[in-house]
Amino acid sequence: MDPVERLYLDALMEEPAVPTGSLRPQLLAGARARRRPAAPTAVWAEPYAGRVAAMDALLASADEDDWSRVIVEGWTLQELVAHLAAKDGLIAASVGAPVLGPPIGAADSLGRTSDVQAYERARSPEQTRRDWRAQADALCRHLADLPPTTPATLDGLEVPVSDHILARGLETWIHTDDAAKTARLRLPEPIPEHIRPTADLCARLLPWTMLFSGLNGAGRTLHLTLTGPGGGEWLLPLGVEDSEPGEPDAHISADVVKFCFLLGGRGDPADFPAELAGDLALARDVLTTAPALSGP
Repeated sequence: MDPVERLYLDALMEEPAVPTGSLRPQLLAGARARRRPAAPTAVWAEPYAGRVAAMDALLASADEDDWSRVIVEGWTLQELVAHLAAKDGLIAASVGAPVLGPPIGAADSLGRTSDVQAYERARSPEQTRRDWRAQADALCRHLADLPPTTPATLDGLEVPVSDHILARGLETWIHTDDAAKTARLRLPEPIPEHIRPTADLCARLLPWTMLFSGLNGAGRTLHLTLTGPGGGEWLLPLGVEDSEPGEPDAHISADVVKFCFLLGGRGDPADFPAELAGDLALARDVLTTAPALSGP
């Protein structure tokens, strides 16, 4: 089932009681009127395309008050969409896809976000939404013809474009959740086939989140179990230059969605719900440093 169709069906099954200020009535009205599926793209980019479609469904019927409501980082909903457009645009520019908005000046995420937000404040929220979605769809179509190993660069980090796109999907997922919670609306999770590659990216980032935090996990190995649809098991060397895992030094078992959100900067590592075994200090270090690469 298309992710957008799944979102609509889930919304229709919401509890009858509608909280004050909920977007549910508007969302359902918009859902009945327009059903815009995820853009066609490469299989490895589908988690991103699905989250773009879900965010667009949430935005479809937001009214003026919704657009001016502060969601996160002190940003209104319009500014949040501009932030997503800014980072998507930098990836698009890196691989030769179309970029909308102002000409690229600042080539870092925060600088580009500031430029795009300033540009979008002079436009209507619907124009912001339209161009964000158009740019994302154009990127998806462009990716259909690219190998996943194509190098792409964001904030000075050059990695395969497939990893950058999974990261864009995770951020879009998280910010859709931010907006939905502000509107007191429950949205479904991505389908398991989209969660699994996102969780895999998050697992592979753990050696880097440790190193970025000043901890070197070289020579240590983590056994990670993520439960729930889209979860799985990983045996991870915790040194960034380690090529092969050894016998596991520590074990962590946690819910796959909560784990992805922890890497994305949502949740407190200190009380993150997980089962730990083996070297408990190492396991706690892994969880404490997990959000280190998350940003606005």
